[in-house]
Amino acid sequence: MKLPREVYILAAVAFCVAIGYGIVAPAIPGFAREFGVSRTLAALVISMFALARLTAALGGGRLVDRFGARSILGIGLIIVAVSSALAGLSGDYWQLLALRGAGGIGSAMFTIASAKVLAERVPSQIRGRAMSVYSGGFLLGGISGPAIGGPLTEASLRLPFFFYAATLGVAAYITFFHLSRTTAPQGATADGSAPATDDTPPKMEGAREALRDRLFRAATVANFSAMWSNAVRNATVPLFVVEVLLQGESMTGYGLAVYAIANGVFLTAAGKLSDNWGRRPAMILGATLTAVSLGVLTFTDSLWLFFASMVLGGLGASMQVVGPAAVAGDMARGRRGSVLATYQMAGDVGVVVGPVLINFVVDQAGFEWAFAISALIALSAAAFALASRDRRGGPELTS
Repeated sequence: MKLPREVYILAAVAFCVAIGYGIVAPAIPGFAREFGVSRTLAALVISMFALARLTAALGGGRLVDRFGARSILGIGLIIVAVSSALAGLSGDYWQLLALRGAGGIGSAMFTIASAKVLAERVPSQIRGRAMSVYSGGFLLGGISGPAIGGPLTEASLRLPFFFYAATLGVAAYITFFHLSRTTAPQGATADGSAPATDDTPPKMEGAREALRDRLFRAATVANFSAMWSNAVRNATVPLFVVEVLLQGESMTGYGLAVYAIANGVFLTAAGKLSDNWGRRPAMILGATLTAVSLGVLTFTDSLWLFFASMVLGGLGASMQVVGPAAVAGDMARGRRGSVLATYQMAGDVGVVVGPVLINFVVDQAGFEWAFAISALIALSAAAFALASRDRRGGPELTS
């Protein structure tokens, strides 16, 4: 079955968002420090974006229900674009902090809206493949961004914010002038939403009803675990490379590049696995590989084992992105936006809590305990998936 055109349009939007974010993210702490604040307050600028996403998620879901996914997607992108441009003009630290918070609100809006478009437009049988293409847009942008951002940051710490605003403007243009003109699938309603069927739940159903499904509960835990692991990888692994492996900071970049390559190479296979074998096997295998990856870091001081861990982590992450997201899309079809908002919030909690708690553990007990705790969290996601059962998938699995 051919993927709908909307998948490729949203992948292009994802690429524009990710390449801009990859450019601006490394510049944020240094820019904040130019206002004379401590490292802790500089880090708060990064956390504010995630905190705003978390607190705005349910509101974003309600907006999607009321005004439609495509409109909220475009408006969310514009909010982040404008707030980013204004952040580049910040005159003091508190302006920068507030504007990054505003960007987090817009981010919550377009993330939930994008997921809703995919849920409505993509048949369950190919949703895993669709998520792999969509996630590939984010991955390619995330890899390209830092390469472009280095020279921009050296020229000016304000310049990346304007570049980010420009890439978001391109994403908004694509949304309003291409996504809105796509033809609704056969049998769809006038507003482009999927028609009600015997398999589509009543519109009034939301997160409370969806959380009664064991597979959806497992997907939210998997998303929390995946985002926790990714945040810890970005916040803790660089310290591990320097302090334990006694390598330069450039080695962290090589390791994360290997991780990203392994992730990208396996994304398509992960999507097919999710569609053909079911969401549950993809979730179990993805979480298990992530746990093994973190377990390797727990017991090694070898550079080669570090790279092996990055490969395993990249493979696991590809399935942890595709499998749970496909479940969320299956469950969101015909339901309120609160379903996708709940799924997103689980991941945002992992992003906010993971780095702070794990780096506290590093300070108190060392890297071994920090990675071991993260591995246990990944194993808990595998256990939740193991205790569930597939209800949807490629060949429409039944319970």
